[in-house]
Amino acid sequence: MTRVRVRPVRARLGRSTARFAAAAAMLVAGCFAGVSAAGPALADGSTLQAAAAESGRYFGTAIAAGRMSDSQYMTIANREFNMITAENEMKMDATEPSRGQFNFSAGDQIANWAIQNNKRVRGHALAWHSQQPSWMQSMEGSALRTAMLNHIAGVAGHYKGKIYAWDVVNEAFEDGSSGARRNSNLQRTGNDWIEAAFRAARSADPNAKLCYNDYNTDNWNHAKTQAVYNMVRDFKARGVPIDCVGFQAHFNSGNPVPSNYHVTLQNFADLGVDVQITELDIAGSGTSQAEQFRGVTQACMAVTRCTGITVWGVRDTDSWRASDTPLLFDGSGNKKLAYSYVLDQLNTADGGSTTPPAGSCTVTVAKTESWGDRFNTVFTVSGTNNWRVLIRTGSGQSLQNSWNATVSGTSGTLTATPNGNGNQFGITLYTGGNTSTPTASCTAV
Repeated sequence: MTRVRVRPVRARLGRSTARFAAAAAMLVAGCFAGVSAAGPALADGSTLQAAAAESGRYFGTAIAAGRMSDSQYMTIANREFNMITAENEMKMDATEPSRGQFNFSAGDQIANWAIQNNKRVRGHALAWHSQQPSWMQSMEGSALRTAMLNHIAGVAGHYKGKIYAWDVVNEAFEDGSSGARRNSNLQRTGNDWIEAAFRAARSADPNAKLCYNDYNTDNWNHAKTQAVYNMVRDFKARGVPIDCVGFQAHFNSGNPVPSNYHVTLQNFADLGVDVQITELDIAGSGTSQAEQFRGVTQACMAVTRCTGITVWGVRDTDSWRASDTPLLFDGSGNKKLAYSYVLDQLNTADGGSTTPPAGSCTVTVAKTESWGDRFNTVFTVSGTNNWRVLIRTGSGQSLQNSWNATVSGTSGTLTATPNGNGNQFGITLYTGGNTSTPTASCTAV
């Protein structure tokens, strides 16, 4: 039977649930580059995988071998996603239940299905303090270090050439304000254990991308985020083979998407690694949940080296936190409002050139007149006369004036709605030393 994570929904103390709406309004900027997308030829923007491919990104999901006989589940997985993560089947306890005796049957079932359907595979996870096989749990010291390295060699070697990226090490840092490593049996083998794991993974599969993966690393100001950042910076400086950082992105009312999420992703990317959203799920329903999903998608699209997004499950009922209804499809396989918001945002990746589906809208952005300390930007909405445009201004910029729309907010994220003067409106921004053009996204209302 497939094991699910027994892990509490994590909350950050002192965070207001009102941050939901603010965080979800993060918008995109810049040009896009990334991995080339694999997958079936589909109508542009009609599915999550097709829409993500417009900017060279992927959109993936985690699937469980025990659910692969569910035709609805597999139909959605095949249609919507082009990156597949095994939910539990490639973890340490599943792949090496007895020391030196490997079992790849369930992992192979998932990997082979993905490859046969022109999808790529994220490997999860080679070394983790949790879900260790029983024989490993009581091990310590050099014996455990040897066992870990042999496990990595055996599993990564078995899947050599089939895996796009491995979560080499998972969740190695403590929560809270210490910024310390987690006191696990793996950590007690020596502080270089993470480095050793990455070097072993590179040796076993030289062509797979090697990632560090963790949760609660979303807010740039948090100690855990800084600790992981400093480790990655150190690894890059010393030539330790690390190619990517995974952000699990398990959000809820006590732990909403932070307003600086895109800053976190960009700062890690600036170290010379790809960033990937690896286990996305967001508790809630309706517009609040949908805006949160849109915000995460916007944050990824704002960072050139954010190469893709994976949601942790297909339908709400498949989730490890099913009571939170945290995914893009309900238990009956119906697309939720969050699905529409994500698809709409993914389709802005090419500048809004695709034909908007019924009931949606697109917005174009043009910087016009400028003066020493301010400049104008004009926005043109198409697709509907009833819209809401979210505008993301640059750091230091602030609103001076607006025309032909009702605009709320002064800096960061602005919200524009019609005031009877048509579908073209404008704003004047003080530069604050930043002359970058704001970005925008449109929602039909």
